[in-house]
Amino acid sequence: MGRSLYLRHNWSLNFLLSLFMVLLLPACQDEVETTYTYHTQVPVFLQINTFREAEIIIEPGKQLENPGKIYIYGDYLFVNEPKKGIHIINNQNPSNPVNINFINVPGTVDMAINSNILYADSYVDLVAFDISNPQDIKVVKRVEDVFPNIYTHQETGTFVTYKDTVITTTNRMMPNRGWGNGLFFSDAAGFSSQRSESGGQSYGQGGSMARFTLMSGHLYAVNDYELRVFDVQSPTEPAYLDKINLGWGIETIFPFQDKLFIGSMTGMHIYDASQPSSPKKMAVYEHVTACDPVVVNENYAFVTLRSGMMCRMDVDQLQVIDIKNPYQPKLLKAYPMDNPHGLGLAGDYLYLAEGLHGLKSFNVSDVLRVSENQLEHLKEMKSVDIIPGPKALIVIGPDGVCQFDYSNPEKLRKLSCIDVRNPMPL
Repeated sequence: MGRSLYLRHNWSLNFLLSLFMVLLLPACQDEVETTYTYHTQVPVFLQINTFREAEIIIEPGKQLENPGKIYIYGDYLFVNEPKKGIHIINNQNPSNPVNINFINVPGTVDMAINSNILYADSYVDLVAFDISNPQDIKVVKRVEDVFPNIYTHQETGTFVTYKDTVITTTNRMMPNRGWGNGLFFSDAAGFSSQRSESGGQSYGQGGSMARFTLMSGHLYAVNDYELRVFDVQSPTEPAYLDKINLGWGIETIFPFQDKLFIGSMTGMHIYDASQPSSPKKMAVYEHVTACDPVVVNENYAFVTLRSGMMCRMDVDQLQVIDIKNPYQPKLLKAYPMDNPHGLGLAGDYLYLAEGLHGLKSFNVSDVLRVSENQLEHLKEMKSVDIIPGPKALIVIGPDGVCQFDYSNPEKLRKLSCIDVRNPMPL
């Protein structure tokens, strides 16, 4: 009997101990940690005098790391490296582009060129460079405090900006990515700054993601909610004139004839710039909230709407808008797309960047049958923006900058590609 009681007692003790260990085990066992590496933006506090007093250095050509906006001027291709500077590439032979130098411009995101004078933003300032000799570039003017900023301390001139950062973490859950993946493709235009001449001035060509453009001796720059106007009739003496409130979500600007077409996350604004120093609103075409670059011809505006982390609505379309009466733009037809970004228009041919889904081309002579007239879909060509240039079709994407012979619009022929050192995800 005593032994039986002992055994029953011992069995009960062992059972309770085993049960305790089972309950305790999840808290005591080694956890499997997963490592995440991702691109994000972190706030950085700067003093204005720090970058204003620092010498802007012209460095030897170097490999692209995170290409942003693109711009063509003469035989040269300019590629923005967001927040860092601008690559200058000799593109006399599009089959063999040569990266010749790099302008170190802290805080830059966009650019435009007028008569050998390159205008670029540098955080809150506009800086003008003489690029008439690309091997001997000089700063000719700095216009201070002309772009919006958030001062954290007005008296000391301290403000906050954001720096692209690669973060590695072993947390179980991915941290909030903040303002995005560090790419400025959104942020980033067919012929955003059309190759033109006005009063002896010559302009270059930008992409459909452009926030800078030139027209009639004036530079126009948009930010998230404003249009800023500069007089550049004397190219080396840019003068800030005024700002115009446009509302929330402004993204891109495209000039055509004497009008400005401004893409936003909620629609397309049309401004009469026949008096270039004082643009006047003509109309606003509204659509669902989505990212929205635009290119136009005399009768139609072609607008892409895409879904994405910052684009809110799940809409991926090419919209054709009748602008024969610019005071009353109206939607003619919408075509479903994969994830359209920038686009370029050359005569009756539209080239459309589909992000990770490649590059598409269309004959748009009949705007009511665009989807029936698709010419090509280069699925391997990841693309974000396009410029139909005088020598080649320039296509920029997360992997680099490629050029195509488009003399036969129905069959693009690749000429060259400038690769990115460490491509980041789109």
